[in-house]
Amino acid sequence: MIKLAPSILSADFARLLEDVKKVENAGCEYLHIDVMDGHFVPNITLGPAIVKSLRKDVNMVFDVHLMIENPDMYIKSFVDAGADIITVHQEACIHLHRTIQNIKSLGVKAAVALNPATSIETIKHVVDELDMVLVMTVNPGFGGQKFIQSMVYKIKELKKLIDEKGLNVDIQVDGGIKPDNVDKVVKAGANIIVAGSAIFNSENIPDTVKNFRENANV
Repeated sequence: MIKLAPSILSADFARLLEDVKKVENAGCEYLHIDVMDGHFVPNITLGPAIVKSLRKDVNMVFDVHLMIENPDMYIKSFVDAGADIITVHQEACIHLHRTIQNIKSLGVKAAVALNPATSIETIKHVVDELDMVLVMTVNPGFGGQKFIQSMVYKIKELKKLIDEKGLNVDIQVDGGIKPDNVDKVVKAGANIIVAGSAIFNSENIPDTVKNFRENANV
């Protein structure tokens, strides 16, 4: 059974809480919170204050995706604001194992994201420390991009690694996922689906959520 994580990047920030409540009421389990610094990715989004404001009124799992340089400087701030999961990029962490330990010491789940060009091999020796791996199926930084088809094989590789080690690690995918291609990533091994514009920009959010679940039931 998949879990859906609508990406806050595609919400209307003038009506942010209203939009988030729409996806929560539609049954989405996670809220994917994209944090960008204008350095690691060419965009700037939000900080801990917005996470803290939403936390008071939202009961979803707060899945905070740090697309930033020097993530260790900000992990505690986002945990204090209400994050349940902290995802850092392998490419942004000089001492990745230490960063993972830092996250877990704060009592939340730890995840690592991999950009499309980054090999699964780079996390082979730390995957047993993780709760989730995020496979980016677009290059990070902007919403609404087209799904990179070659990432399906990468998801399969990751699933094989996790199964061979006998681990209970979630596989999340983020980028260009829609009801008409969600089955590909789920068949490959993904179980947590990030979708931004496909959900927030749809005319009928409950129907779109239903379509995601029906098409992912493979």
